[in-house]
Amino acid sequence: MNIVLFRDCQVRVMEETVTNAEKYFGQFCLLLAAYTRKTARLRDKADKLVKQLIDFANTENLEMRTTLRNFAEDLAKVQDYRQAEVERLEFKVVNPLKLYGTQIKQTQAEIKKFKHVRNHEIKQLEKLEKLRQKSPSDRQMISQAETCVQRASVDAGRTTHQLEETVNAFQKQKLKDLQKILSDFVTIEMVFHAKAVEVYSSAFQTLERYDLERDLEDFRAKMHGVHRPYGPRDARPLTDTGPAAAAPWSLAQSAQSTMRSQRKEAESEDSSAEDPVEDLRGQGQGLHH
Repeated sequence: MNIVLFRDCQVRVMEETVTNAEKYFGQFCLLLAAYTRKTARLRDKADKLVKQLIDFANTENLEMRTTLRNFAEDLAKVQDYRQAEVERLEFKVVNPLKLYGTQIKQTQAEIKKFKHVRNHEIKQLEKLEKLRQKSPSDRQMISQAETCVQRASVDAGRTTHQLEETVNAFQKQKLKDLQKILSDFVTIEMVFHAKAVEVYSSAFQTLERYDLERDLEDFRAKMHGVHRPYGPRDARPLTDTGPAAAAPWSLAQSAQSTMRSQRKEAESEDSSAEDPVEDLRGQGQGLHH
């Protein structure tokens, strides 16, 4: 019975390892999927801000119009980078976590198989003990029972060895995958923020170069009906009605994937009715949106 108790301890450790993976990887998947959705919504809101900036620029004088045009162009560029961030998070972070549902179920099936074999061994041992107590002189029956116990014990030992290899491989792969998933997450975020800082620096310089006094001179001249000729810069108003007329805006839109076009305004950022990513628990084929 000592060997049976030892195997029980082994399977408890293995079972706890798989159960913890099921619980926490499921939570990682839910939270990182929500993080990705929130990032996509932030991108959508920034796109709307770009459009409003362009619309407002069309109502202003040349100086502010030019400044807002350049600023909106930089802001749209950041959203292109954010779109790439969203797609990479989905592909390199969320999707690998979803796939763990299948691996966990396969490992749990192996543990269940071991438990069945172990229970059979225990039953054979109990049967042998009862036979020894009730019929200690029946050597033939006792010998047959001992043979059954021996077979069950060999089967349990073989199954235990196979399960050890399976769970050990699962644990090793789990740790390697978690390291890679989190490394990819950090890398994706660093790349986005590095590029965003570069573009935001350009946007800041654009605002710093804005000539308020010249803009006010134009405004005062306009109020008094005095025509002031424009300088070498293009004074045409910006539009966002077509690709040719709104290069900065169209560039931002062309970089957007189908994830972008399918979102509706009704998806409030604070809504509690988000479509949840399925928990890893209870899945046999991974999680899917």
